[in-house]
Amino acid sequence: MRGLLITIVLLAVALVAGDRVAVAMAQNEIGRKIAAEYQLPRQPGVAIKGFPFLTQALDGRYHDVDIQVGDWSQEKISVRNLDVTLTDVSAQLNDLLGGRTSNIVAATATATALVPYDTVRDFAPSGTETISNSPEGLRVTGTFSVEGIPVPATLVVTVAPAEGGFEVTPVSVQAAAGGPTIPLALLRRSLAFTVPLEQLPLGARLTAITPGNDGLHVTAVAHDVRFSDLP
Repeated sequence: MRGLLITIVLLAVALVAGDRVAVAMAQNEIGRKIAAEYQLPRQPGVAIKGFPFLTQALDGRYHDVDIQVGDWSQEKISVRNLDVTLTDVSAQLNDLLGGRTSNIVAATATATALVPYDTVRDFAPSGTETISNSPEGLRVTGTFSVEGIPVPATLVVTVAPAEGGFEVTPVSVQAAAGGPTIPLALLRRSLAFTVPLEQLPLGARLTAITPGNDGLHVTAVAHDVRFSDLP
């Protein structure tokens, strides 16, 4: 009986070890594929959730796959802390281990990232000095040109997804002490601007933007993601 128990324990350990080796190989292959397709400076971390991995692999379906990209740049903008979560993923183990990751399909890809305020300010109108979060909302301070006259002011703005990125729009204005009153309509025309974050990896498009102390926290979602459609 003792020998049987030892055999069972050793078999269990071997199965767990084999499971971890297989998942590590699959995760590495997915990370390598994404790094190559997007010319990333380093391979992203990949975590295939769920245990055991091999039962998911035999079925060819995985509930969650997390991809930690970190810093990521497109043509005009860079973001930080880019993470992508794939849900309801279909992929055969022999494809993953054989490098055929183009056959991976995910029902949903949800990407989150941070756009620092310094990056947002690069696209703001001339005269913008600071962008920060506040209890009233996102605040933009600076000296702005109104009908050709430089006027110091603080704006409260909204941010929302728009065609080609996200749009920043003034919703209220407070002139500096002793300064002239500025009609909001003038500022909306001259100080609204767009930050060109067109899309994130895997074709995810912006769905939500939340101001934080360190920048704008953006969320983007894509559906029916196919690795064969990677640009």
